[in-house]
Amino acid sequence: MTVLRQLEPSDAAALTDLICRNRAFLAPWEPARADSYFTLEGQQEAVELSLAKQAEGSGFSQVILDETSAVAGRINLNNIVRGAFQSASVGYWLSEDAGGRGLATRAVNELAELAFGPLELHRLEAGTVPENHRSQAVLLRCGFERFGYAPCYLQIAGRWRDHLLFQRLNPRMDD
Repeated sequence: MTVLRQLEPSDAAALTDLICRNRAFLAPWEPARADSYFTLEGQQEAVELSLAKQAEGSGFSQVILDETSAVAGRINLNNIVRGAFQSASVGYWLSEDAGGRGLATRAVNELAELAFGPLELHRLEAGTVPENHRSQAVLLRCGFERFGYAPCYLQIAGRWRDHLLFQRLNPRMDD
């Protein structure tokens, strides 16, 4: 069963519900957000921005579906760079009640197949704050390797946070 589907404008309502219910759960792992982000209008804007980036080729956005085909989270390829690099950054989140069932692992693997197949990328990168062991375990299960440590890498929960960096290379592309 596939757990990914293309992000659509009509997903804004379900995403609003999810992020509002999971605001405290996601807060330690996400950038600080304005209150407007947690509104239907804020999610409509976020979806529109993601779809605009996809149209220009710099992003790729999917929703993660649970066993009932309800939206349970989001996964994205961000900062897609073409040319000699052929790389992108992976970002994802899953609602708290959807955790522990393998959805994140399946979603990351499916996204990698899309990235390394139709999107023809060579490399995926992902970063986590050091204490996000669950996300690190997902990445490792999905064939990512830890390759670095980046001090003060991203502003997460309002502070510049160190990150562990992981990568996965396209096995179909030779050196």
